[in-house]
Amino acid sequence: MFDNLTKRLQQTLKRVRGEGRLTEANIADALREVRMALLEADVALPVVKEFLEQVRTRALGQEVLGSLTPGQAFIKIVHDEMVVLMGEANKRLDLAVKPPAIVLLAGLQGTGKTTTAGKLARFLKERESKSVMLASVDVYRPAAIEQLRRLAAQVGVDFFETPSTQPVEIARAAVEESRRRQTEVLIVDSAGRLHIDQEMMQEIRAVHTALEPAETLFVVDSMAGQDAINTARAFNEALPITGVILTKTDGDARGGAALSVRKVTGKPIKFLGIGEKSEALEAFHPERVAARILGMGDVLSLVEDAVRTVDRDKTEQLMKKVKSGKGFDLEDFRDQMVQMERMGGVAAMLDKLPGVGEIPESARGQVNDKQIKRVIAIISSMTPQERRHPDVIRGSRKRRIAAGSGTQVQEVNRLLKQFEQTRDMMKRMGKGGLERMLGGLKGKIPGGPM
Repeated sequence: MFDNLTKRLQQTLKRVRGEGRLTEANIADALREVRMALLEADVALPVVKEFLEQVRTRALGQEVLGSLTPGQAFIKIVHDEMVVLMGEANKRLDLAVKPPAIVLLAGLQGTGKTTTAGKLARFLKERESKSVMLASVDVYRPAAIEQLRRLAAQVGVDFFETPSTQPVEIARAAVEESRRRQTEVLIVDSAGRLHIDQEMMQEIRAVHTALEPAETLFVVDSMAGQDAINTARAFNEALPITGVILTKTDGDARGGAALSVRKVTGKPIKFLGIGEKSEALEAFHPERVAARILGMGDVLSLVEDAVRTVDRDKTEQLMKKVKSGKGFDLEDFRDQMVQMERMGGVAAMLDKLPGVGEIPESARGQVNDKQIKRVIAIISSMTPQERRHPDVIRGSRKRRIAAGSGTQVQEVNRLLKQFEQTRDMMKRMGKGGLERMLGGLKGKIPGGPM
């Protein structure tokens, strides 16, 4: 989402970092570059002006000019002001009401509201341990109701459906059914339009009045640029919005919506949609996003992803296996690839590592999620004996494995070589090596050891 903005800002801040002394002149030059980077990212002009003024005021004070490391001090100011711009801290959903706590999703058609409803249901079920029901008042698109029904079944939550074609009636009936089933949260997906119109606003206001939701979340496509800001402003004037969900942030978006929408609406961004899968929704942490934009990475989110998705039993078994000297085989190698996939794949992990923006795109492009899938396919095409004893894999076996996985023999050879390098590394770690490497994480990561 922030690739272009990150590149521009990193180039500018790298020059600033190299300055032994900052003056009003080179601070002005740096701010000019930052301004161009923000405008190219589609950040709203009033937001850019206010942001730069805040940075300039602080940068011209003793905080930077009197610092022994002025470049670092300037970068810290940019980071801090970016955090303030986006909301300073994560704002959780306020569901502390008499059940069901109702969450109404509003926005234009095509922003991913229905998909987001399913993602939010899974998020609340798995991370907040809430019982959830999904309902739709979109009477204009039968496909949207069917999609929501399938999402409910996929994530394992209740779904409400009625023959009524009146959005307000559906809303009231959904609340009654949620109370009858004693679900803690009711998520209501509303109808969208291709553009804002009076009829749409009247309908969503009527649904809001009938529901009296605890949270009214505006769902906006992060790839819409300035249009996203204008739409957010219109919805905020029509509804008592309590927060924003930015969708499609994994696409080729400029990032301006994330930096503008809170300032324009005064409402916090609460979630980011980071992919198509039902688990691809993450809580919005301004300080972490600011760090990502400036190329500092987001190790905290990476650790949280690991804690949530990594199979701890298998990881513990692998640690014991390596420590005991029993060896690392292709079954273990495949397990590691599967766990990496569950964490969002290589792209999602690289996005959260510090300094990745400085790695050439050609180098980053050599490692991608398609390669992980090919590795898993190749190993899955082997027999159990071959996975446990890779040394038996010779010419005819390689041809059979390649044919079974839809790959070439060269790719099988490449995988076996990569596996050998990994196995050698595991051997060198020896008894206690893996424990020393991972032991420092025990007790420091939420949820216990990995």
